[in-house]
Amino acid sequence: MDSVAAATPTTRPVALVTGVGRTAGIGAGVAERLAASGWDIAFTFWTPYDRRMAWGEEPGAAEGIGASLERLGAAVAAVEADLADPETPAKVFDAAERLGPVTALVMCHCESVDSGLLDTTVESFDRHFAVNARATWLLAREYGRRFTGAHGTGRMVALTSDHTAGNLPYGASKGALDRIVLAAARELAHLGVTANVINPGPVDTGWMSGGLREELSRQTPLGRLGTPRDTAHLVDFLCSPQGQWVNGQLLMSNGGLA
Repeated sequence: MDSVAAATPTTRPVALVTGVGRTAGIGAGVAERLAASGWDIAFTFWTPYDRRMAWGEEPGAAEGIGASLERLGAAVAAVEADLADPETPAKVFDAAERLGPVTALVMCHCESVDSGLLDTTVESFDRHFAVNARATWLLAREYGRRFTGAHGTGRMVALTSDHTAGNLPYGASKGALDRIVLAAARELAHLGVTANVINPGPVDTGWMSGGLREELSRQTPLGRLGTPRDTAHLVDFLCSPQGQWVNGQLLMSNGGLA
């Protein structure tokens, strides 16, 4: 795990956003929206994951995303982090806190490799749960242990999915993520932290075939796919003072997908 960018701390609140490895990804969209709304941003990425996926590694993505956040006025800390390692969440918070105490934790990271009931390997199953469920718990735990903000200012948001058939370890581990984050709404109540989960539905970040894009577009009333910006606007609202009363919810933000 290496910090590739760190700017001078400011008085802006700090958001830690995980899973910001590609410029086309939801994580990058969320980080940019929060930066535009006045947050400093610490973000994580893990290049080996992108390298083994169909879309491949995007050279210079972390640096480019960091530069775009700085242009929006944010101080930035970018951290390459393998969230399958249980020691990583504490180290990520150590790096993020160079900018200041973390006020918002937004978890966009995932392990997502298609496989079903009959062909999922034990190794793949365990890695999905390590990244999608265990790391979510450890990040949430680290956040709760370290949070020192004013009561009512803390925010936790995570992204989930209901895709399970043909994507078994991903969907099952995301189901575990839901329960972990929603439990935080109660268990961190004494800190004044809200915790919500967003299911953004299918968002085209470069992984869809042309046929799948057309099929899913036909299934939504607006006749289009979701975008990272759609999810980012909802995260931005939940992290704002105006979003405080939304708490302990699993929110469907999928354009009315049938």
